[in-house]
Amino acid sequence: MSHRPAWAPDEIDLERPAPARMYDYYLGGSHNFAADRDLAEKALGAWPELPQVTRANRAFLRRAVTFLAGRGIGQFLDLGSGIPTVGNVHEIVAAVNPRARTVYVDSDPVAVAHSRVLLAETPNARFVHADLRDPDRVLADPALDGFLDFGRPVAVLMFAVLHFVPDTDDPAGVVAAYRRASAAGSYLAVSHGTRDYFPERIRSLEQVYSRSSATMTMRSHAEITALMSGYELVPPGLTDMTRWRPDEEAALPDPLDGDVKRYSGYGAVGRLE
Repeated sequence: MSHRPAWAPDEIDLERPAPARMYDYYLGGSHNFAADRDLAEKALGAWPELPQVTRANRAFLRRAVTFLAGRGIGQFLDLGSGIPTVGNVHEIVAAVNPRARTVYVDSDPVAVAHSRVLLAETPNARFVHADLRDPDRVLADPALDGFLDFGRPVAVLMFAVLHFVPDTDDPAGVVAAYRRASAAGSYLAVSHGTRDYFPERIRSLEQVYSRSSATMTMRSHAEITALMSGYELVPPGLTDMTRWRPDEEAALPDPLDGDVKRYSGYGAVGRLE
């Protein structure tokens, strides 16, 4: 039986791995349990570059959110936000617009507990404990009422979460529900793992995640593009996430030698006309 840390909510099953806590492990975080670490190590056996991939995803998040704040977006809905780590959305946007507001949404109890502590003294950010696959529940949460104004443009963020929404849960319908709730001029930012480069390796990774609390479904470039239907993609469109508007970090040595296949992840930002 695993030891329950003081910070772990009582409702958590310590023996069942969760993607949010596995992600935290890849990033070098400490808010994970033995079961998360054990399964994460098996995932690393299938895809050893996962720590570099998770960091590249965070870097893409920073670039995309900075871009959106620079376009005048002052409202952010971060779906599947995960366990807080360095460079959270509200911190990134504050550098551009200190009055910008952010709502984080996640269903993992550890993410819930730590986010609420982090945001307790942050008036421009709130947290909603909900599953992003239930847009009606998310959008009706009292935390959003009077805090985000969906009559004005909002940025909906889905970083590394849609590949945890299986086809049976209608990911296109989920994305469309948030799109319908958004005003013209709103944006959607997405990162998503792909099977385009290494289908056998990805199949092995998906099998590992079938033992976690959320299965994984990697998708092709065409399938991810279809999920963003209704949005006009900002140049360069849906591309390898390390190549989406790279900035000064591009001058740093790439830990995977610039091989986009080893990252196996796409990123895009789309605008609702």
